[in-house]
Amino acid sequence: MKRFYTDVSVSPDDGAYAISLDGRPMKTPQRNPLAVPASALADAIAAEWAEQGEDIVPASMPLTALAQGALDQVDNERERIVSRIAAFADSDMLYYRADQGQQALVDHQADQWDPLLDWARQRYDVSFNLIHGIRYEAQSAETVERLTWAVEAQDDFAIAAMLSLVGLSGSLIATLALVEQEYDSATLWPLVNLEELWQEQIWGRDDQAVAARGIKQAEFEAAARFLDLSRS
Repeated sequence: MKRFYTDVSVSPDDGAYAISLDGRPMKTPQRNPLAVPASALADAIAAEWAEQGEDIVPASMPLTALAQGALDQVDNERERIVSRIAAFADSDMLYYRADQGQQALVDHQADQWDPLLDWARQRYDVSFNLIHGIRYEAQSAETVERLTWAVEAQDDFAIAAMLSLVGLSGSLIATLALVEQEYDSATLWPLVNLEELWQEQIWGRDDQAVAARGIKQAEFEAAARFLDLSRS
C-alpha cells in the first residue's frame, strides 16, 4: 500500500490516547478506534507510521499489530485467548529436561532454568513436575489453576503481548516473569533458546537456524516492548 498521509499525531481520547493520520482518527481492521492506554505506547505506534516510506510495510509495525490485536481479538475473544495462553501452564518448555544420558545438558538446564521456576514457585505458590525426556506428564490441577488466574488478571493489552510471547518462547513462566518485571527480554531470550544454543556450541552454527532465531527474537523483543509501553 502506498503511503497516503503526511502527518501522524497523538491526542487524549476519553482516558486513552488516539493516533491520527492527517487529523483523522485511525481505526483497527474491525473499525475500533486505535486508542491505547498509555501515551508512551501511542507515541511509539505513531512513530511506526511516521517512519514509513513511500510504501507502507505492515511487517515493520509490530506495535500497531499488537494494539490492533488487543482492541479487536482480545476484546472480543478474551476467554479463548486466555485459554490458549494458560494452556502452557501444563506444558511449559522449562519443565522438560534432557534425559539422564546427557548429564552435562541436564546440569546446564538446572543451572539456568531452576532460578526462574523457583521464582514462580514463590510468587504463585505452585509446584512443578520436571520431566526428563519428551514424554508428557501433567502438572497438578492446582498449579494450572493458579497460573491461569495469573493470566486472567492481566488487561487486554498485556494479554495481546502474552499471546505472542508464549508462542515465541514456549514458556508461560518466562512470559509471566516479563509481566511481573522480574526478568527482562534480553535475559529471558537465551534461556528459552537454551537447548538450541547448547547444540550450536557442540555441532557448530547453522546459518538458517540463526536467521530464523533472529526473526523470532525481534518479534519477542517487540512484544516485550509493547508490554512495557502499555503500562508506561
